[in-house]
Amino acid sequence: MFDSIHEECGVFGIYDKHNTDVATSAYYALYALQHRGQESCGIAVNDDGIITAHRDMGLVPDVFTPRVLEELGEGNIAVGHVRYSTTGCGNRVNAQPLMVKHIKGPMVVAHNGNLVNAAELREQLELNGAIFHSTNDTEVIAYMITAERLKCGSIEEAVDKAMDSIKGAYSMLIMSPTKLIAVRDPNGFRPLCMGKLGESVIFASETCALDSLGAKFFRDVEPGEVVVVDKDGIRSNKNHCGKYKSSMCVFEFVYFARPDSVIEGASVHIARQRAGAYLALEHPVQADVVIGVPDSGLDAAMGFAKQSGIPYDIGFIKNRYVGRTFIQPNQGQRTEAVKIKLNALKSTVNGKRVVMIDDSIVRGTTSARIVRLLREAGATEVHVRISSPPFIDACYFGTDVDSKDKLIANHKTVKEIAEMIGADSLGYLSVENIHKIAEGAKCTFCDGCFTGKYPVEPPQSTQKDKFELKISEVSK
Repeated sequence: MFDSIHEECGVFGIYDKHNTDVATSAYYALYALQHRGQESCGIAVNDDGIITAHRDMGLVPDVFTPRVLEELGEGNIAVGHVRYSTTGCGNRVNAQPLMVKHIKGPMVVAHNGNLVNAAELREQLELNGAIFHSTNDTEVIAYMITAERLKCGSIEEAVDKAMDSIKGAYSMLIMSPTKLIAVRDPNGFRPLCMGKLGESVIFASETCALDSLGAKFFRDVEPGEVVVVDKDGIRSNKNHCGKYKSSMCVFEFVYFARPDSVIEGASVHIARQRAGAYLALEHPVQADVVIGVPDSGLDAAMGFAKQSGIPYDIGFIKNRYVGRTFIQPNQGQRTEAVKIKLNALKSTVNGKRVVMIDDSIVRGTTSARIVRLLREAGATEVHVRISSPPFIDACYFGTDVDSKDKLIANHKTVKEIAEMIGADSLGYLSVENIHKIAEGAKCTFCDGCFTGKYPVEPPQSTQKDKFELKISEVSK
C-alpha cells in the first residue's frame, strides 16, 4: 500500500524438558512479533520426535484458529515464524518454518535475514541433485545444513560447518527431534535474544516476545554464536564469533523493532527519541506543533519536541485494522487508499505550522500523500523531518529497500524532494548522528543503504527480485 520499507521476518523458539502447550506460547509470541512480518506465519511443534507443523498466508490470529492450535497439540519444542518477503515471492510455499526430512531425521528452520550468496549456493546444490520447492534462501540454508549433517556426528556440528559457506544475514532457529538451536551470523545483522520462563528456554527476534509470555530476558545471542538446548541443558559454540565487526541493521532502532523492545542493551523507544532530538539540533525550524507519522515516527516526534521546545501532539489517527497486506483494486485508487489507513487530526493541525516526523522516504509518493492530508486538514506550513539519512543504495540483508535506481534520493536533491512531496522544508538525520541514537548498545551498525558501504560484499544484481532472476538465469 505504501512505498515504505519492510523487514523480512521474526522468529521464535521454545524448549521445555516436559511436554507443555508450547504451540500456544509460540502463538502469543508471534502475535507480539506480528509487526515484523504480515504476509505469512507458521508454527512447528515437536512431540517426542514427531513434528507437526502448520503455516499459511495471513496474520497470526487468522492462521492459528483454536482448532489449528489444538491440532498442533502439546510438545516440548516449538518454532514459530512471521514473514514479509524480500527474497522469495509472497506465497504459501515460501512461508516458514521450513521442514525437511532426510535419512538423519527431520529438521525445522526459521530464518530472519537474507543470504548474499543464496543463488550461487542453490546452483551448486542443484548440480548435486537437490530439488527445491520454494524461492526463498531459507531452503538453501536447510540443504546446506543437511548436506553437512550427512557427514557430521551431530546437527550442531553440521550447523557450524554450514556457517563456513553461507554469507549474509541469518538469525535463525533450528529444531531437530531432540534439540533447539539458535544461530546468529558473524556480523549480527539481525537481533536474536534469549530468555527463560520457569524451566523453559526461549529465543526470539525481540524482547517484546519474551514480555508477552512473562519470560525474563537472559542475554542476546552473540554474532557468530550457536546456542544448543537439549535435555542436558544449554551449551554454546563460539567458533564463528569475533570474525567480523558487529553490523546490526540500524533500522531495527529506527523502524522495525517495537518501541518496548531492548536490542543489544539499548531501548528502542529511547533510541527513537534521541533520533528526534538530533533532528531538532540539525534542522531547527519555527513551528507551532510537532507530530509523528504512526507508528515509528511518534517516538522521534517526542524527541524532536523535547529538544526544540515546540509542543508535541497527535496529528494522525491510524486505522489499526488495515495491515501491510491491504491491496488496492487498481492504481487509480491509491491516493484515496491512504486515507483508509491514515487520517489527519484537524483539531491539531488546522491553522498551524506543523513539523511532521517520519522514519524514511523511499520513493516519495507516500510522503506526498501524507503532506497533502495535512494541507487538506488546514496546516499552513508542513516541515518534514526524517529520522534516518537518505536511502542511496539497496539492502541485501533482510530489509526491503529497493534497487538504487528506484530511490528518490539518488535522483533529486533534498530541496527537490521537498518540492515534490509538497513540504515547506525537509531535513534528514545525518549518517554521523544515526550511529549515536542507540546509547549503550553493545554493537556497531550497518549503514550500507545510506552510504553504499557494506560489511559483506553484496551480490551483483540489485533488483528486489534478484534471487528469482538469478534462479531463472541459472535454469536456462
